[in-house]
Amino acid sequence: MLCSCVAVGLSCFYIHAAKADEVAQPEPAIETRKSVSSHKQSKKDTRAEKTPEAAAPEQINVVGHLNRERAHIFPGLGAVDYTIDQRQIASTPGGQNAAFSQILLRVPGVVLDSYGEVHVRGEHGGLTYRVNGVLLPEGLNGFGQELDTRIIQSVDLLTGTLPAQFGFRTAGVVDVTTKTGESLKHNQISLYGGSYNTFTPSMQLGSQHGRLDYFATVSFNRNDIGIENPSNTFRAVHDKTEQEKAFSYLSYHIDDVSRVTLLTSASYAYFQIPNSFKTFDVNSPDYTTIYDVAGVNPHDPSMNWARMNDSQTEQNYYAVLSYQRTTNKLNFQASPYFRYGRIDYTPDRDRDLIYQGVSEHEVNDFTTGGIQFDLSYDIAPHHTLRAGILGQYTSERLDTNTLAFPVDAQGNQSTNVPVRLIDNTGNWSVEAGAYIQDEYKITHTLTFNYGIRYDRFASSFDNEGQLSPRANMVWKPTSTTTLHIGYSRYFAPPSPQYVYSSTLAKFEGTTNAAANLINNATKVEKSHYVDGGILQRITPAWQITLDAYAKWAHDLTDLGQFGRAVILAPFSYKRGRVYGAEFGSSWRHGPWSVFGNFSYVKTSAQDINSAQYQFDTAELAYIKNHAIQLDHQGEYTATAGASWTTQHDMAYIDFVYGYGLRSGFANLSKEPQYHVFNIGYQHSFTKVPWGHAFKVRADVMNLFDKRYQLRDGSGVGIYQAQYGQRRAIFFSVVSDF
Repeated sequence: MLCSCVAVGLSCFYIHAAKADEVAQPEPAIETRKSVSSHKQSKKDTRAEKTPEAAAPEQINVVGHLNRERAHIFPGLGAVDYTIDQRQIASTPGGQNAAFSQILLRVPGVVLDSYGEVHVRGEHGGLTYRVNGVLLPEGLNGFGQELDTRIIQSVDLLTGTLPAQFGFRTAGVVDVTTKTGESLKHNQISLYGGSYNTFTPSMQLGSQHGRLDYFATVSFNRNDIGIENPSNTFRAVHDKTEQEKAFSYLSYHIDDVSRVTLLTSASYAYFQIPNSFKTFDVNSPDYTTIYDVAGVNPHDPSMNWARMNDSQTEQNYYAVLSYQRTTNKLNFQASPYFRYGRIDYTPDRDRDLIYQGVSEHEVNDFTTGGIQFDLSYDIAPHHTLRAGILGQYTSERLDTNTLAFPVDAQGNQSTNVPVRLIDNTGNWSVEAGAYIQDEYKITHTLTFNYGIRYDRFASSFDNEGQLSPRANMVWKPTSTTTLHIGYSRYFAPPSPQYVYSSTLAKFEGTTNAAANLINNATKVEKSHYVDGGILQRITPAWQITLDAYAKWAHDLTDLGQFGRAVILAPFSYKRGRVYGAEFGSSWRHGPWSVFGNFSYVKTSAQDINSAQYQFDTAELAYIKNHAIQLDHQGEYTATAGASWTTQHDMAYIDFVYGYGLRSGFANLSKEPQYHVFNIGYQHSFTKVPWGHAFKVRADVMNLFDKRYQLRDGSGVGIYQAQYGQRRAIFFSVVSDF
């Protein structure tokens, strides 16, 4: 096996060349996996460990064995793999209370955007989420983050030229290994809070009883900075959020070679939509209304923009049932799954009408059901065959209840009595894929993984398919150097959120009319992707990585917000290009860990060829004839930091830099650069009378109170300005029991 490990940022960098038996259980990032002659020998060694012992140690051996075999089904095989473990999560601002996007942000090539979004290698969205190797059905594009950092034992971000088992969303694969009853060790209760009236209690429970292993977590989060502030003030107006999350993991070992696992998750989040207004005094009469509304006095102080009361709720629920079995040569896992998601945007009727001319209640529902089956089979001493299928059906529904004013031929309001327009539409889609690939270990230093997959996307608005070859070569000329190069053909369907022309026609002649009536359906993005890189261990404690990539796409998919409701809708460019490079360096020795990452990305796209009704005709005409840069292009990004960790203490300093998000007409302008420092300290008390351990922690985010702007409200698909969080201080206490 050729597998090298190097800490990159707060992450561990792997280039998977052959069998991935050893990667299932998280280990310190600095530790290099040892090569083994074959997976068959690894199994033999594992079986040899199973001597008659007490029930608990035997159970742990069985769990570890099955986890290794599951990892053998889903290895990275030449893709770039950044792994984040518990130690790295602890030294991220907020620790286990950090938003999941903040965990990913410390990985090279990841860019921070508004609404807590992250972009990987110049892509907007396009991430596949897997929990314990099982695909999570795609949810709605809102701003709530349903994946809770508390559930994570470790997380991998795979990107680059992915092997054939990964399809559809291919900007990256976020593969979460959850905590289990065995890994949790003790039950845990936590309280986190501080600036912006933050109050976050949570509880984690887990244990093992015979063949049953379980883990569960519940949390509640209330604060006054649910969405980024649209102004550069310290505190936004009308920005409260309340979020509830629950997750459970149940695993029952039928015997030593098979188990059944059930994952369930539920999340509910309420967000106030923050207000952007002319004056910050809610009692000031210095504001300007735009529309006249029958029965509403525009000079009434209660109609001040600052008192707008729009809100949005998001719900997400999923369940995944998996059956895994391993034999001497064959491993497989079958997983049916189900997901339901809902976004409900509630307007402020009168204030929306007088300031925007439109008041629209939107409800967007997604329901997805599907099944995934994957296997690996050692067909020869130097060949491992992998194959699998995936199929899922999604039903989407958008119900709108809109109040808008009729307008004259010049577009001026013709009456102060709004008309009610009700529109209920829906879409469906079927995604199916199958793959087969061979991992060929040519020599003990050279591995070639090649395969092919076929994908099909059929929907209420499109029907396409593609045969996609994939190939990766990994060479380890010395014990300290690993090189890789690869090619992948990708097929990435859009989310089924097509708005029909009949809907646009309903709003003609009103203040909610589309910019134009051009409305081609969004098609599947098809691309060619190449990637190459090197991993170099300078000393046992100091390691560096360098990776470069390029992508050429037809029907390049993008997402945009085209209204006050934060529901991101897909559109596409006829052709696009993305290329860039990533550098990472890390040093870890004893209690010390130091890292630094730097990324560069450049994008180019031309000719918006779907959902054109959302864009001004002048902008459409310009983009048709000129290549522009994508709004989410974070041209230069960097993260760096240092941490000191002992048995009882942990201290860290953390740095994030970003520059290059686009703005203005056709994305011709650029947002200013920003740089933010964070610090934190944690102390653990191990001798306490009421439990096993007690931890206290403090985090200071944006230490120097840097005012920085992520968005100015302009750019392709951008609706509202957003500023980064000002200085904030948070405290947490955690007790094991």
